[in-house]
Amino acid sequence: MNAEAVVHPFPPLYSSDSETLILGSFPSVRSREAMFFYGHPQNRFWKVTALLYNEKVPDTIEEKKRLILNHSLALWDSIHSCTVTGSSDSSIRDVVPNDISIILSGSRVNRIFCNGALSHRMYMKYIFPSTGIKAEKLPSTSPANAAYSLERLVREWKRLIFQHKD
Repeated sequence: MNAEAVVHPFPPLYSSDSETLILGSFPSVRSREAMFFYGHPQNRFWKVTALLYNEKVPDTIEEKKRLILNHSLALWDSIHSCTVTGSSDSSIRDVVPNDISIILSGSRVNRIFCNGALSHRMYMKYIFPSTGIKAEKLPSTSPANAAYSLERLVREWKRLIFQHKD
């Protein structure tokens, strides 16, 4: 598989009621094909999010959108474009960051969480200097993060909802 220059193919998901932004790094091949976030069936993002909010795991894109928006969340990625081989985060180079100002100005987002180390690194390097909002790093829900069981991911990701209740 060869490296290719890729531009993020779909828009952020947020509403004017969104308060918490979850940033991934860059969509996988499966997500780019599905034209929606966390499209790989082995990615645990949708299971983790459903468990956090005691909801059914969504199947369709519409159900996934409802799960996010009904809980004042927003989804986007740190990277707008890059050179990548397949879905490998470790191969990403030539990064152009996403401009999240559209989300910040069009919502009530005041907390940012990053799904994994690469997203957090890209956010802190490229985006934090313009937002001034520190992002909290959460363990990646990617199937490549085999060190974390679903239960352990849910325990770590509970920070998303516990801080929200303060």
